[in-house]
Amino acid sequence: MVQKNKKKTLKMIPLGGVGEIGKNMSILEYDDEIIILDCGMTFPDDDMPGIDIVIPDITYLMKNIDRVKALFLTHGHEDHIGAVPYILKKINVPVYGTKLTLGLVESKLQEHNISKENLHLVNAGETVKTKHFSVEYIRACHSIPDSVSFGIKTPVGNIIFTGDFKIDYTPIDGDKMDLHRIAQWGMDGVMLLCADSTNVERPGYTLSESSVGDTFIELFSKAYGRIIVATFASNLHRVQQIIKAAEKFKRKVAVSGRSMVNVIKVATELNKLEIKKGTLIDLKDINKYDESEIVLLMTGSQGEPMSALNRMAYGEHRKLVLTENDTVIISASPIPGNEKIFFGLVNRLVEMGVKVIHSSLADVHVSGHACQEELKLIHTLVKPKYFIPVHGESRHLKRHAKLAVEMGMPEENIFIGRNGTVFEFNYKQEGFISGTVESGNILVDGLGVGDVGSAVLRDRKHLSEDGIIIVMVVLEKSTKEIISGPEIVSRGFIYVKENLDLVSEMRKVVENTLNICKEDSITDIGTMRYNIRKDLNSYIYHEIKRGPMIIPIITEL
Repeated sequence: MVQKNKKKTLKMIPLGGVGEIGKNMSILEYDDEIIILDCGMTFPDDDMPGIDIVIPDITYLMKNIDRVKALFLTHGHEDHIGAVPYILKKINVPVYGTKLTLGLVESKLQEHNISKENLHLVNAGETVKTKHFSVEYIRACHSIPDSVSFGIKTPVGNIIFTGDFKIDYTPIDGDKMDLHRIAQWGMDGVMLLCADSTNVERPGYTLSESSVGDTFIELFSKAYGRIIVATFASNLHRVQQIIKAAEKFKRKVAVSGRSMVNVIKVATELNKLEIKKGTLIDLKDINKYDESEIVLLMTGSQGEPMSALNRMAYGEHRKLVLTENDTVIISASPIPGNEKIFFGLVNRLVEMGVKVIHSSLADVHVSGHACQEELKLIHTLVKPKYFIPVHGESRHLKRHAKLAVEMGMPEENIFIGRNGTVFEFNYKQEGFISGTVESGNILVDGLGVGDVGSAVLRDRKHLSEDGIIIVMVVLEKSTKEIISGPEIVSRGFIYVKENLDLVSEMRKVVENTLNICKEDSITDIGTMRYNIRKDLNSYIYHEIKRGPMIIPIITEL
């Protein structure tokens, strides 16, 4: 580690996960070195039609690419590793993570044809040193194995970066959070704490994951037909308990859903799942067994349109059909903002006569994030000089700040920012907000990364809400007389055959516009298109108060 320099400062800059849920990514910067903490993605909002995933804007990193030296990962959830392959295509840096985390990242790199040579294994308790930073991997508890927090030594002061965590005294894999080590860091002195804020609004403690296992056993004992369980693919502790319950009642487990198959494959290869020989069967073989011998494990706990459970609910799954003998367990709670879709799926299943059990009816889900009392314990052990709440929306960050004040921390030592906020600390350990850097969303659509911007999204939203009209007309090149058309094609606006009068009037509007252009000696095709669009839009809005997208196509012969 280098000595403190009175002129140089440490910068902590979140590029994702602050003021939002998901897309977690932060950077630490000192002198000629930048390190990245996590590299996640999130799913698109309703106002992002056609977008597959959303990743952080790394414009700032690209401008300082020669200074970016390493990427450190806390755990293997998509909101912490989902953007790794996209970032590695731009920035060639070593990636440090635990065994399962790197296994899941490696699977992603294979899909993107990226070499795994940059991946470096770090076990809990080990430390990675760079020129200015020393990053210790501290064992943490979450809903996926091999999760860690970071203890980071910098030239300015020590930092504890919790990552996602909960304090589970009876974890499924037996790996308890290393509170002793966190307390030691606290005793040595911590300048800055950055802590998970996801569950800060919930009082008390988060229930142990093992409590869900007892619920599964009770539910499995009462089910006579097939049992279908939907959960997050990456919640491996949940998957483990489902498999154990199935084995207790001598049921076979078949897996549906690409992400679920992939995660179980990776976890099994790395010995992160305990599965007895013969428990897992291929989906195509389920008809060889009685319904009472089958458990189907799948994705779709949030009602995702293309998920296995959703396709079953709407009769679109090629291999699986739901019956009234089935019991469906949705082992997740609806993500905030997704309640309508979630309960829409539940209602659909109920209408089919299927028995549905979800978190409102039984304890089939517990969170992987710390509630208030667990957060208080971390604050007490760490005793930081400064605190920056991360991993949460604005209300979570403000509530976490209030909790820190309640714990005795001076309000002026608590910083609430947004993605792109620059938190700066000097050699005297004086902290302040010094500005902002470029941040935001990069939209991924298929193989396109960042090529869909606000203008394209506006067009997509316009099309989805108002439909489109295509006006096709052929003109004689020299005289501008109409040779053919105007033809009106409508998609998502009106059904032409049932609105022939309106379509006829629209043709007349176009003809009148072209005649006026001819009389005014307007020969520019672009101007003609503009006038057609303007006049037709005015007519349609006057008649039926709608504003479809209008695309005139003029051909000259």
